[in-house]
Amino acid sequence: MNYYILSINPGSTSTKVALFRNLEEDFTITVRHSVDELKQFLRIFDQYEFRKKVVLDVLEKAKINLKEVNAVVGRGGLVRPIPSGVYRINQKMLDDLRNEINGEHASNLGAILAFEIAKEIGPNVPCFIVDPVVVDELDDIARISGHPELPRISIFHALNQKAVARRYAREHSKKYEELNLIVVHLGGGITVGVHHNGRVIDVNNGLDGEGPFSPERSGTLPVGQLARLCFSGKYTFTEVRKMITGRGGLVAYLGTNNALEVEERIACGDDYAELIYKAMAYQIAKEIGAASTVLKGNVDAILITGGLANSPLLVKWIQERVYFIAPIFVYPGEDEMFALAEGVYYALKGEIPIKDY
Repeated sequence: MNYYILSINPGSTSTKVALFRNLEEDFTITVRHSVDELKQFLRIFDQYEFRKKVVLDVLEKAKINLKEVNAVVGRGGLVRPIPSGVYRINQKMLDDLRNEINGEHASNLGAILAFEIAKEIGPNVPCFIVDPVVVDELDDIARISGHPELPRISIFHALNQKAVARRYAREHSKKYEELNLIVVHLGGGITVGVHHNGRVIDVNNGLDGEGPFSPERSGTLPVGQLARLCFSGKYTFTEVRKMITGRGGLVAYLGTNNALEVEERIACGDDYAELIYKAMAYQIAKEIGAASTVLKGNVDAILITGGLANSPLLVKWIQERVYFIAPIFVYPGEDEMFALAEGVYYALKGEIPIKDY
């Protein structure tokens, strides 16, 4: 049987729509949204009707027969912390997203778009989310930070990390649930996950100031200096938050979040750009080394993925420092649309369970 799966991924300035026949992509398009289009909405959730029309218009122009669609999947947003998996969208999930129970983000629109468009297609069309960024499988020991008011929190690139880990397992005729893997997602944010027997038992919070710095995030900062900065009177809370997420990392040091631009500067002899870019690789390698201790050195493979995995220079600098830990495999890019459809495909086939939120 063929399964036609519609994937919807709302981002901060774009809406991606794709149709898959089983695991083959039949159609995909990305619609970009200008600042002027989005500034009329006070809250991200207020964009729902606008985004829904975008999706339906895209499908109509592409002459997609919606009656053939067997399931709709949306990007999982900031729901309550949950284990990895494919989740049936229900009213409780929609209420939590509408109430921003765990924060505001464009991905919060994914579930309601999937839910409403599934209803448009037919009364019995199922709708899902897969591995949202708040997937939480941490061991209790990994939650301890050093102060009880500041527990470590699991927010990471769960969708891509899980998809790449399962891909590696299939390619090597092994079960993901029987492997010890370190998965390194290199993107606008950087997360290093410790995958033990199918669970991510430790990972840095790549959104909120933990782990290596990235193109636009500061990563872990010296906490004493940060506390003094916060109370110096020089910056507002919002400005400090931007330093941590949005204007940290490469943006703070080099004025750009574009790794290609940084590499061009290095090629032209910019020693400072090389120092900063190499420091990012250094911090990533240190995080991988720390992750290996969680597994007591018993690491089957290190998997490097995300957009920056397309950078041979960055990957080489990382490999030079961690090659002795385990074999390294590189999976450039992050195909979120495929990962969403893949999860639903195996769920519809009964190979993985469908969970209730």
